[in-house]
Amino acid sequence: MRVIQFSPPDISDYEINAVVDVLKSGWITTGQKTKDFEKEISQYCQTYKTVCLNSATACMELTLRLLGIGEGDEVITSAYTYTASASVICHVGAKPVLIDTSDNSFQMDYDKLSEAVTSRTKAVIPVDIAGVMCDYDRIMSIAEDKKSLFIPSKSNDIQEALGRVCVLADAAHSFGGVYNGKNNGTIADFTAFSFHAVKNLTTAEGGAVTWNEIDGINSDEIYKRFMLLSLHGQSKDALAKSHGTWEYDILNTGYKCNMPDLMAGLGLAQLKRYAEMLKRRHQMIGIYNDGFKNFPIQALDHKCDGANMSSAHLYLTRLPGKDISYRNTIIQKMSENGVACNVHFKPLPMHTAYKNLGFDIKDFPNAYDMYQNEITLPLHTKLSDEDIEYVIQAMIKSI
Repeated sequence: MRVIQFSPPDISDYEINAVVDVLKSGWITTGQKTKDFEKEISQYCQTYKTVCLNSATACMELTLRLLGIGEGDEVITSAYTYTASASVICHVGAKPVLIDTSDNSFQMDYDKLSEAVTSRTKAVIPVDIAGVMCDYDRIMSIAEDKKSLFIPSKSNDIQEALGRVCVLADAAHSFGGVYNGKNNGTIADFTAFSFHAVKNLTTAEGGAVTWNEIDGINSDEIYKRFMLLSLHGQSKDALAKSHGTWEYDILNTGYKCNMPDLMAGLGLAQLKRYAEMLKRRHQMIGIYNDGFKNFPIQALDHKCDGANMSSAHLYLTRLPGKDISYRNTIIQKMSENGVACNVHFKPLPMHTAYKNLGFDIKDFPNAYDMYQNEITLPLHTKLSDEDIEYVIQAMIKSI
């Protein structure tokens, strides 16, 4: 029997040597490697500026804080996501507004999104499930169409400059994705990526936020504000203070979520291999799809048509017509055959924290239907073709 892990990191000697070099350098906290990683991500995404932090969660939360979003405001996101997409809304004191998915879809219902926008709405957080990017043309169109409802905070120049609801993409799954010929990072107003251990590109923990240029707002100033928010409001980081100018000020009571050079060194090495890893992920999806084509297993479409490309982060399948009990039995059978599976996601209204906020899964029937028979199969670049064939046969036997 083979043992197939769900999502181990793909770490080669190249990454190991890169981290060792950082350890030997004598500088392991935020320094030149982190600045280099930010520049490389901007170049990869084709954006002007990027900020690297210790998680995608921090990236989203600090973006909401940068926008001055707080008590009395509303932020819309999907009911079908991991808690980070919504918990950051709670962290800043705003009200999360959850949207059901469309019928037979993992993405939010855009008609319901449009209906949910009010004069209190300050942002929407779309979620790119499994690496497949949302319909950003539709989302940006909704933001523009609802401009007449938007009331910016007079104390926030970015809100005033946008003049509409801000679109903050939860792109934790979709680094490297392409939508209608545009690189991920260049479409939403702000885009947050995750480099957690299970992600396509990993820094063990970590994330990055990049953004489109905003008329009337200097992106270098946005970068500085992120730096202040991410390091206690301190006017100089450790690298700047190391050049003989120790004096600094605390400009605001900020937070502590900077990315150290150790993580950035790992990320820089991973980024060098990333094109190769993306190619391999799409090859594996092709093997899975061929293996399941004659069986009652429905797989998420990872678009790859030139103009659109998923980052191929997760291989989501569904067993149409089956319920939670049946799905869980299949996952147990797969485990008994050495294959680790997962579920993406248990809708937020099913969790205690969101029940306590007043959400009820009965109000999100489409999200529940997607969840009750979803199984995520292993998809990572440590898998061989033979491993994938083993998973396919184990799945077929289990159903």
